[in-house]
Amino acid sequence: MTEFLRANGRVHHYRFRAGLGARAVVFANSLGTDLRIWDKVIEGLPSEVPILNYDKSGHGLSEPGAVTIADYASDLASLMDALMLRDAMICGVSVGGMIAQALAASRSDLVAYLVVCNTSHRIGSSESWAERIAALDKTGLEDMADGILLRWFAKPFRDEHPDFVAGYRMMLTRTPKDVYRATCAAIRDADLTQSTSRLTCPTLCVAGSDDLATPPDIVMAMSGLIQGAAYVCLEDVGHLPCIEVPDQLAALLCKRLEALP
Repeated sequence: MTEFLRANGRVHHYRFRAGLGARAVVFANSLGTDLRIWDKVIEGLPSEVPILNYDKSGHGLSEPGAVTIADYASDLASLMDALMLRDAMICGVSVGGMIAQALAASRSDLVAYLVVCNTSHRIGSSESWAERIAALDKTGLEDMADGILLRWFAKPFRDEHPDFVAGYRMMLTRTPKDVYRATCAAIRDADLTQSTSRLTCPTLCVAGSDDLATPPDIVMAMSGLIQGAAYVCLEDVGHLPCIEVPDQLAALLCKRLEALP
């Protein structure tokens, strides 16, 4: 069911699927996307599993206002508190994975298992994000979109699913410019090295072999920070496995859910 809820001072758009299972799965989306990127993954999860996915601040139908990764994590914590969710599996991709890491560090009571996809404790450099923000201000997302899509999707997916790629291009370019800039700045300023190295929850780190945004070595380095973290690299996959190979990602989540007490 699609709902709106004021949490942490902002109105958030979310979908919550109630289920008989006690363990919920919570999804956090990437820069320039909304909650729909998880639809096919959710279809692959058992119907009894409770599901929360939401539009992070400024994306989709959620109100803007977050300016740091801590803000985004606080938004998610407030939303989970309002829905009385605890000990959930948190699955985030790209900046959503940074939000998931920050949530686990600040509110361990909310996180029983962490799945962080195509992300890291630090993504890019201050210089690379400054260049992206400058390009955004100069040309806008419309002119940047094709280059971003090359990082999002592996070539086989782009070749085989041009209509999907065109659709997600429209999702990207409809992201408000100020929101995109603010999220870029939040990623630029976030260094989660210390807090992520202190995480103790079971964690799975997922990479894509063809990811040009957060290559496998970046994801593997993050996994090395987290005690006991598992690492998986999906072959012929780019930056958004939830879109390219949702069945494979759903299978990974199901396997971990079954192993949780």
